[in-house]
Amino acid sequence: MPINGLAYNVRHWGPREAPLLLMLHGWMDSSASFQFTVDALRQSWHVVAPDWRGYGQSEWLHRRYWFADYYADLEDLLDHYSPDAPVRIVGHSMGGGVASIYGGVRPERVAGLLMVDFLGLPNNETNEAPERIRQWLDNRRTPPVMRTYVSHEQLAARLLQFNRRLLPERALFLATHCTSERPDGRLVVACDPWHKVPSPHLYHVEDVMACWRAMTAPVLLVMADEGYVLQRFARQPEELQRRIECFANGQQVRIDDCGHNVQHDRPERLAELVETFFGPTRPE
Repeated sequence: MPINGLAYNVRHWGPREAPLLLMLHGWMDSSASFQFTVDALRQSWHVVAPDWRGYGQSEWLHRRYWFADYYADLEDLLDHYSPDAPVRIVGHSMGGGVASIYGGVRPERVAGLLMVDFLGLPNNETNEAPERIRQWLDNRRTPPVMRTYVSHEQLAARLLQFNRRLLPERALFLATHCTSERPDGRLVVACDPWHKVPSPHLYHVEDVMACWRAMTAPVLLVMADEGYVLQRFARQPEELQRRIECFANGQQVRIDDCGHNVQHDRPERLAELVETFFGPTRPE
């Protein structure tokens, strides 16, 4: 379907008349990775999960990406699927980052946000700017590439190597449904390699926090005990608390024995949190 000028792939689960639940995947991922969480849902939902631009089966630019385009992509998705009512959103990592910023800019469009293992990036220092711009320019001459695999089984084995919690059948599912085949028959993870190019613009968390403070919808911050949030701020508890306190209507929960990809490691627990948080008492 056309979204913000690009051909978008959008996955659907459940009956169209059921309550809408939008699931937004993270960086270097695609919407198929929510399959295990969807399988664990007990209630009836119409789950809508897009592949972001340059991921999965959505259109790839084969050039540099600008993060602000994701806000416009999300707005077009909401205009299409829920033009007259705010939406429940589950956002993993980058997906949660996009939704949380958008939720402060358009608070009336978001009914609630369950943000999975994301609370912003480490702040950049001003003196990092020259090197970041230099790297960005250098990538014009040496475009990034993705690692290739000869089979789905080879990729599944690699996923298992890096994630001790991932079940073999789930690894094979991801290796099958989150890949694309090159003309030479080799497989790559279905992500445009240009996503690996760091932005030339430095990250300023104060700008992001201003958007978080403007959110009015309920927010549930789901943090994995071995995930990015607790790793990034392990030695900065004051910074972690400062970011958490931006959400005036926020709660937090920790999942033990879990890595960053909660939807892979503990999908049953994530599904439970989704249905508790977005239960009948939550706004439409």
